[in-house]
Amino acid sequence: MRVLVIEDHIDYADVIARGLRRAGMAVDVAHDGVTGWEKASVYDYDVVLLDRDLPRMHGDELCRRLRDGGAGARVLMLTAAAGAGQVATGLSLGADDYLAKPFEFVELEARIRALARRPDRADAPVLEAAGIRVDCSSRVVTRDGRPVDLTPKELGVLETLIASGARVTSAEELLARVWDENADPFTTTVRTTIGRLRRKLGRPDPIETVTGSGYRIRR
Repeated sequence: MRVLVIEDHIDYADVIARGLRRAGMAVDVAHDGVTGWEKASVYDYDVVLLDRDLPRMHGDELCRRLRDGGAGARVLMLTAAAGAGQVATGLSLGADDYLAKPFEFVELEARIRALARRPDRADAPVLEAAGIRVDCSSRVVTRDGRPVDLTPKELGVLETLIASGARVTSAEELLARVWDENADPFTTTVRTTIGRLRRKLGRPDPIETVTGSGYRIRR
């Protein structure tokens, strides 16, 4: 899952980003509305965490642009103003959910995952293929009933491959979906992660390499 955090308080944004990365998400950060809009226009995010009171472009205007521009990302507004009128205004602008500061991180993570599971955008809460079962909420993975301990990136790759069904997923797409904007497009990270994932999942190998195209889960 890929998330964009748009928050002008740098330390606060960094704390959120670190927490979400530990939860296995790929996270990009912007500290003003214009930069947030530029990133949202380039990358395909699942969820945008949007502070309302932003410099250079107010969060309300950015939310309108995201919706008018047809962005598929879910928008979770973050704000210190939590009155009913503020919530109604935010939702009327096209936000999908609203969370008042301060908040518990566990609630933030739960709301992000709930938004990403909505029918027109998201993967199922439980993914299954080739004897593999992935509970996306608890991040518990088993194969044929055997627990499999995966790193956040390994889990992200596995979720993406299973959710893609029979479609081949390229290394470039995996890099974009599981890593953040700082990932080197020429890196061998994806291939290395696929190799570790294969070893942990065991035999028979559930991941098929389609030469010149990418990877998919064997059905």
